[in-house]
Amino acid sequence: MLEKSYQPETVEQKHYEEWEKSGAFASGKRGNADPYTIVIPPPNVTGSLHMGHALNNTLQDILIRYERMRGRDALWQPGTDHAGIATQMVVERQLETEGKTRHDLGREKFIERVWNWKAESGGAITKQLRRLGASCDWGRERFTMDEGLSEAVRKVFVDLFKKRLIYRDKRLVNWDPKLHTAISDLEVEQRDEVGKLWYFRYPVEGEDDTFITIATTRPETMLADTGIAVHPDDDRYRHLVGKKCILPIVNRVIPIVADDYADPEKGSGAVKMTPAHDFNDFEVGRRHNLKLINVLDHNACLNDNAPEAYRGLDRHVARERVVADMESLGLLDKVEDNPMTIPYGDRSGVVIEPWLMDQWFVDAKTLAGPAITAVEQGRTRIVPKQWENTYYEWMRNIQPWCISRQIWWGHQIPAWFGPDGEIFVEMTEEDAYAAAREFFGHDDFTLERDPDVLDTWFSSALWPFSTLGWPEQTPELERYYPTDVLITGFDILFFWVARMMMMGLEFMGEVPFHTVYIHALVRDEHGQKMSKSKGNIIDPLALIDQYGADALRFTLTSQAAQGRDVKLSESRVEGNRNFCTKIWNAARFCEMNECTPVAGFDPSTPKLAVNRWIIGKLKQAADNTAQAIDSYRYNDVADVLYHFTWGTFCDWYLELTKPVLQGNDDDAAKAETRATTAWVLDQLLHLLHPVMPYMTEELWQQLATDREYSLILGDWPVLSDDLVDEDANAQMDWLVRLISAIRAVRAEMNVPAGAKLPLHYHGAVESTVANINTHKDLIMRLARISSIEAVTDIAEGAIQVVVDETTFVLPIAEVIDLPAEQARLEKEIGKLDAEIEKFDKKLENEKFVAKAPPEVVETERERRSEASATRDKVTEALDRIRAAM
Repeated sequence: MLEKSYQPETVEQKHYEEWEKSGAFASGKRGNADPYTIVIPPPNVTGSLHMGHALNNTLQDILIRYERMRGRDALWQPGTDHAGIATQMVVERQLETEGKTRHDLGREKFIERVWNWKAESGGAITKQLRRLGASCDWGRERFTMDEGLSEAVRKVFVDLFKKRLIYRDKRLVNWDPKLHTAISDLEVEQRDEVGKLWYFRYPVEGEDDTFITIATTRPETMLADTGIAVHPDDDRYRHLVGKKCILPIVNRVIPIVADDYADPEKGSGAVKMTPAHDFNDFEVGRRHNLKLINVLDHNACLNDNAPEAYRGLDRHVARERVVADMESLGLLDKVEDNPMTIPYGDRSGVVIEPWLMDQWFVDAKTLAGPAITAVEQGRTRIVPKQWENTYYEWMRNIQPWCISRQIWWGHQIPAWFGPDGEIFVEMTEEDAYAAAREFFGHDDFTLERDPDVLDTWFSSALWPFSTLGWPEQTPELERYYPTDVLITGFDILFFWVARMMMMGLEFMGEVPFHTVYIHALVRDEHGQKMSKSKGNIIDPLALIDQYGADALRFTLTSQAAQGRDVKLSESRVEGNRNFCTKIWNAARFCEMNECTPVAGFDPSTPKLAVNRWIIGKLKQAADNTAQAIDSYRYNDVADVLYHFTWGTFCDWYLELTKPVLQGNDDDAAKAETRATTAWVLDQLLHLLHPVMPYMTEELWQQLATDREYSLILGDWPVLSDDLVDEDANAQMDWLVRLISAIRAVRAEMNVPAGAKLPLHYHGAVESTVANINTHKDLIMRLARISSIEAVTDIAEGAIQVVVDETTFVLPIAEVIDLPAEQARLEKEIGKLDAEIEKFDKKLENEKFVAKAPPEVVETERERRSEASATRDKVTEALDRIRAAM
């Protein structure tokens, strides 16, 4: 017997352990089945489950469970990322508490310490993914620093180097002066701030009292200026192009060049060029052969390339000194406030410096070509399609990819330097020495290995094939590559997805996945991005604790519309906990009414229209659910399941069949209805399972003791078109429409729930009269009707409801005060009009629309739309009242 209420805390762990122990998640057990593969976006080994993870992995799990039920050999490849900087920082913070740094331990001992931390504390997120219900093939779990994956990383690096697609160069990188490493663009956090714009006057060489004024937000970098750029069409400076000016303080002569990068509308229109400290200036410098002068060291302090008085100063102190010196020279023109974005390291919290240094780079432009073509040809499709344009934009303007990092935890670059700077790139140190001996012709030398490690994204780019055993040609690699679909957030479309495309095509000769599904962000209920500073972060584990994993999963699924951010609130999850309760109570009702599964039940045999109707509706729900999953319309999946379960099955079918189940007049009808109800409920559990795995498995096992399989291994319902009975649909759909219409009018008119009204009708055709006679008792019971009769005239004080060709009439004057109800509705319309006017004023305010975050504007539009829809309904009710009077 089912418990009175569903208790997820007692069910979830039990079933997950059963599934995992029984091998239900394992791939490779269906040798003749078509493979279906998803590789998990590997979470950081340091990570904890956040709402983005919960959304991403719920969507993946729906696909895997669905395809598993369809008979595919489903592999969901799990694993974690070594997360170079993040993991190193965790261990370094531990050392700080001991009064030590990594340098006190030395590289080898420090790395050993990191491995010890991973063994003890790493991978907590995989346990949290289990709580969510993720049915990964955990026996195949990989880690990006595994020996097998490390070998793949070394081979890719060596091969690309020997193809001249990896090279060493001096270029600008995002330098973190606190962590002392280059970082990726994704690890740079752009913060909006109001800074200053300083206008400096530079003397034009050979022309007394002639100056060119530049505007800068970073005065300290002027010490590294090697040019000034103006727009070629800017008449103010056309006469100065080709001339030179004197860089104040430094007294260096620098050229004035014409370049389209200079914006005549910004600042003074003349831009100082500091190619060694600005990414845009670097490109301009290359076009005009400007010198590269680096005036900062690795701590962002002024180095020996700066004038002596500035050497050793912190960049911010140097800024103040430069401004003071320019003012004393009479060369500070003015200072303005300047709204701007400042790049900060997302982990260090300090301002990032574009810094010129020797680093390793991938020739991403060459590798991007085939990856662009693959999407153009449809070999990989991106859903929603709008993201294809973003992909093309990034890929067609791709820059060299800096892949070296100045930290210790990660894949150390397999490159060794000879005594004169020669570079030997090989799989092992032994191979490097062999190559060096061949190069030098002797062995009187020592090689030093590059201390840098590779960008974490480098190893992640190999994930779809390295996890399957590459570079070994394993059976798994042959069977499961290319994978079927990748589900990920838009923020790493370039950093990860594009790079997997490049590496997969280069080393496997085929795209790594056929489809990339891009989901949006999870925001709070007001559309705001979740952040610690805003205090609006919602913890998925806390929601699971309170409402159960199924309620959270269903909520995320219901909100996952293509191209639209998820607006999440705890109340939504609570509402879907109520949905779980509804399903549980429906199952208890079935159990109490002896609706138990009948072996060999044939859904084509029921005779009662209501039973043929629910079977046909189930078939349509199964088809619509499958179509929605196949097309990645997750919100439609939830919508179909919700409306069929709560509406069609619980609110209508179970109510319509109560007289049969609880009556004693027709044993054959009761037996048929019990069998039909049990069969429909069983099929419904199959449909719900990919989204709500825990409760469906519990009900499946509890409602019958002789199940031949766990629900996770059940077959997805594929039902015959013959099960849709159009006559039964027409009859029962009419009944549902009629009762719904009567209920809606009663609610609109504030008719007391206990009041029973007579129901009159006229204009009915013969089939409608037959339906009324057949279902008279149900109509009276479910619509709270005292009597039903045909009439020719409509009495005063009655409300009319038209269903198909028939007008139904409800005399309500005796149970409600019509003038009072009219006044109430008119007052309600007035309030709604005022509310709509308020929204309109706000949305017509150009300043509000321009300054407010887009998600806030969208929320206001949605609220205005809701108010308008409510007004339309109230107006319709008022029209009914007026007609009745």
